[in-house]
Amino acid sequence: MMLLTALVLTGLAPAVVYGQNWDASRHAWYSSDSNNDWHNAVPIGNGRLGALVFGSITEKLTLNENSVWSGPWQDRVNPGAKNAVSGIWNNLVAGKITDAGNSAMSNLAGNPTSPRAYNPLVDLNIDFGHGALNSVSNYSRWLDTLDGTSGVSYVKNGVSYKREYVASYPHGVLAFRLSASDTGKLNADISLWREKWIQSQTATLGSSNAAGHSVGLNANSGQSSNAINFWSGARIVNTGGTVKSNGKNVSISGADTIVIFFNAETSYRYGDANQAQAELNRKLNAAVSAGYPAVRDAAVSDFTALAGRVKLNLGSSGNAGNQPVPNRLKNFRTSPASDPQLITLMYNFGRHSLIASSRDTGPRSLPANLQGLWNKDYSPAWQSKYTININLEMNYWPSSITDLAETQKPVFDLLNVAIPRGQDVAKRMYGCNEGFVLHHNIDLWGDAAPVDKGTPYTVWPMGGAWLSHDAMEHYRFTQNTTFLRSTVWPALQQTSQFLFCYLKLWNNYYTLGPSLSPEHAFIVPNSGGLSQSGKQEGLDLSIEMDNQLIRNVMSDVIETCSLLSLSAAECSRAQTYLPKIRPPGISPSTGRIMEWRSDYPESEKGHRHFSPLFSLFPGNRFTPLVNNTLATASKKLLDFRLQSGSGSTGWSRTWAINLYARLFEGDSAWSHIQQFVQKFPSDNLWNSDSGPGSSFQIDGNFGFVAGLTESLVQSHVTVEDGKTRLVHLVPAVGKSVKKGSVAGLVARGNFVVQSLSWDDGGKFVDAKILSRSGGMFAVRVGDGKGRFEVSGGGSGGVVAGGGNGANSKGIETTAGQVFTVKAVA
Repeated sequence: MMLLTALVLTGLAPAVVYGQNWDASRHAWYSSDSNNDWHNAVPIGNGRLGALVFGSITEKLTLNENSVWSGPWQDRVNPGAKNAVSGIWNNLVAGKITDAGNSAMSNLAGNPTSPRAYNPLVDLNIDFGHGALNSVSNYSRWLDTLDGTSGVSYVKNGVSYKREYVASYPHGVLAFRLSASDTGKLNADISLWREKWIQSQTATLGSSNAAGHSVGLNANSGQSSNAINFWSGARIVNTGGTVKSNGKNVSISGADTIVIFFNAETSYRYGDANQAQAELNRKLNAAVSAGYPAVRDAAVSDFTALAGRVKLNLGSSGNAGNQPVPNRLKNFRTSPASDPQLITLMYNFGRHSLIASSRDTGPRSLPANLQGLWNKDYSPAWQSKYTININLEMNYWPSSITDLAETQKPVFDLLNVAIPRGQDVAKRMYGCNEGFVLHHNIDLWGDAAPVDKGTPYTVWPMGGAWLSHDAMEHYRFTQNTTFLRSTVWPALQQTSQFLFCYLKLWNNYYTLGPSLSPEHAFIVPNSGGLSQSGKQEGLDLSIEMDNQLIRNVMSDVIETCSLLSLSAAECSRAQTYLPKIRPPGISPSTGRIMEWRSDYPESEKGHRHFSPLFSLFPGNRFTPLVNNTLATASKKLLDFRLQSGSGSTGWSRTWAINLYARLFEGDSAWSHIQQFVQKFPSDNLWNSDSGPGSSFQIDGNFGFVAGLTESLVQSHVTVEDGKTRLVHLVPAVGKSVKKGSVAGLVARGNFVVQSLSWDDGGKFVDAKILSRSGGMFAVRVGDGKGRFEVSGGGSGGVVAGGGNGANSKGIETTAGQVFTVKAVA
């Protein structure tokens, strides 16, 4: 490896390496190429199109378009479902757990068992004729998490070569600029490649270099009918040099610069091939006409406007931060306190990834899937689909709280696609003529049938309930009543209608079943009237997580009816059902929240899902300020799980961060923040399933951002009349955390924490809070003991105070008012 010389600057100033300025909190940079390892390549994207930049001397860019999947919609509903459901219920009531499970697998599992998988688009290959890494010097590559760009630079034969990669949301294209320090020294052979189902491949020369030359590749998902078709193309604009083509490649010799614009369109959004091709060319023509500088500037301005809304400062790493990312990750594993800026970089990378993989890109925009936007495989891990028993929801935990609420719109676009599918499944599987149901996975078609085949995961009819609650949470942050009426209410109305149909009154409670606790199983005990003891099963009645989700749906319906002055039948029915949802159970033997209707022995004591703690996070009913008894029981379960090996996947570990933050356990939350960075990121900072080298799942990156943010600001509690939002500052900052600050976080009620600073150990110093929508808020600081004052608003003077265990009184605001919160002795 080459030796790097760096100018180390003080404070948070960047290091300078080979003429590049590296900010340890902002830039992920590398002194060698990715060695064609996609866990080492860096991701950029515009929400629809993604590029994974390998940075090899002979470049490969793996390109994705988020509607390229493995095929058309499938009708997977099991024809035996509707007639079998009541018998399964009766078996569960009678204690015949295994019989119920066997019947469910025969009659409820989908056929085929899986929906469609996310697929790769094309690779863009660029051969510069420069050989291998050992033939160049001064090599570096980077990702800028603030402006969304990536680049590569090196020297060969005294000539400096540079590549810059941009994903433009405003222009809807990817743009790449290749350059050399000396005129006439740039050569490149450019082609598109795909392994399967190519329909045509072309390369044509334009009327001039300025007009651009083209390479194109059209393919489909492999079916003889109704396949997803796509059209991809690159427009190549060179300055200087000569150009030739063999019909598949464009080869350029002796150029000064080369710019490549890339786009792809699919039949998912454009059913007519002519429309898709016209849109493909419209965007490419517009990009060529605008020119690379304008496309780049627009892309950077757009990306920076989003990424720059939040600024986190956890202190300087000094020399420890002036290293390539692989070195920093290695050092962090043994000395985490030495590089606080690596935690900040992970935070910024998570927000970068959300912006890059989830934008409102027009008709039928799609959300970030299990791998965000990036995929190289035709059979990726877990099909890289939308898993809605935790993973898709976790992807968007940081969206509203870090002021990226608009990135969540694709979730609700997909929900609107899924609701009609779910209505059909509700009728044909469960005999419910009203309402919709989703199970634990969906694809781009909104496939609502059960997925896979196993009693711990197949029959979970609560995916729609969770996504509907997420829509309500989006409203609570944004206060957008148009969204509440147009999106939240239809989803809640349909979800509640399914529940009114599917729930049965049993033991004086409205009870849901068959269902399960996501991906976890229990051992059937020889007690409680159950037969077939000793078997490992997943299916049962009255699952704790289900009860929590049902309670949320009913409460959300009641709240929405009040906010919109609705008189729909669901409004009164929800009020009837809510008191008759089974309350949480606490084990008399362990003091822990019970996962199932009885205190069953779990099959995995350290199971990765924390499903029974949904109401601790992302819900709020088990939190200390709401119900301390349930919070205590939740902590006992959380501690037990982690002591028994939970947190074994990256996303599970980051869920634990959020859970401890909600318990105000700052030391534990920050310990798991460090442990996540020590154990799970690959060299490109992607979260891995079980450590570097294992499967990539992006949810852990997003869960990490959410967990760290929850330690700084929480807003899940209302006080006084239930309409005053409690903004809780530094609720869970660990004692080991040094002084720092953050700006731009958002609390429910659309209150923006414009600035927040703390001293060593998370001791609150001051904050500014902007009211964007008006309304009432109150303030709590740290553990509630430290005294503080709130000033500003209309009066300019002190308007409230708190501490010694008390929150501030409620403060009425109008939109645009700013309040200052300061610690006082």
